[in-house]
Amino acid sequence: MNEETAQSKKRIWKYILNVFLFIFLIYLTFSFLLRNEDIDELYATIGSAKPQFVLIGLLCMVLYYLFESINMRRTLRALGEKCTIMDTMKYSLIGAFFSAITPAASGGQPMQIIFMHRDGIKVSSSTPALLYNLLSFQVITITMELVAAAFLHEYMDAGIIALFIVGAILNFSSLVLIIIGMTSKKLSSWLVKVAAKTLKLFRVKNYEKKEASMMEALENYHESAKLIREDRRILVKQLSTSLVQQIVYYTIPFLVLLAFGLPSQSYLLMLGLQSIVFGSVSGIPSPGAVGVSEGAFQSIFKPIFTENFINSAMVLHRLISFYIPVSICAIVVLVATFTWNKRKNK
Repeated sequence: MNEETAQSKKRIWKYILNVFLFIFLIYLTFSFLLRNEDIDELYATIGSAKPQFVLIGLLCMVLYYLFESINMRRTLRALGEKCTIMDTMKYSLIGAFFSAITPAASGGQPMQIIFMHRDGIKVSSSTPALLYNLLSFQVITITMELVAAAFLHEYMDAGIIALFIVGAILNFSSLVLIIIGMTSKKLSSWLVKVAAKTLKLFRVKNYEKKEASMMEALENYHESAKLIREDRRILVKQLSTSLVQQIVYYTIPFLVLLAFGLPSQSYLLMLGLQSIVFGSVSGIPSPGAVGVSEGAFQSIFKPIFTENFINSAMVLHRLISFYIPVSICAIVVLVATFTWNKRKNK
């Protein structure tokens, strides 16, 4: 067994363990949050939801991933890579699955890079393209959550405020690191050297070779990053697409409200509250932010859905916006892996 095969098998087992952890967290979350709920009544309430609004919610998730894939394709094509919208849609869904099952969404982008590399896209192109997409996404996330919190802070209790502050700090830190990675070659080189020294500290074999490889990749990365960084039109398009992408996603709680036939609320209010929830939980280092997302939704939307519907609304929202899409993403990963293995063995 060669080293590459061994590493591949090790990675597969790691992700299998993450899937089991992910499922266990889901079990713990719903066991705790629904401990006082009549499950039969919960099922009946969810079953009474108007299907047309549920379907529109699922369509919103399709659009959410489509807009991400549009941004991805735009940056990859700017770097001279040939890819179709179906290709980038596949990468988007693969990233969503591995982000969901790994802490702090740490597995999403590395796996996207791996699948892109299998399709012939250079790492020196995929890395800056993905980081550029993340940059625009983070700018919109932070902006929307801060604006919403300024106008809707009365809906935030002490727990949500604490979560919001932590989430904002984590999102802002992520944004700063992305900007450093894309603009400061000197600081990026320093980070690579620190990583190499860490490898030496842990007595990793051939750490000098690994450092040289990382420095070469960094050089190619900065050349690619410079191309897309200097085209201001790309940035404007990326930010615009990310804005529409998140508005589509933040619309889902409003659709859940309509699905249950509850008294109408301001669309902007629902949009703002969901932006606070997403901004608060998106940086939390638990797989898929499972647990905190459900709890934050219950806390901030309880005045809207009332005691009678809040649990049903939380479950339906998470089914539409997370659990059903992640299940579909898992199928895409399996198909993509099977197709690649079949192609490799020809």
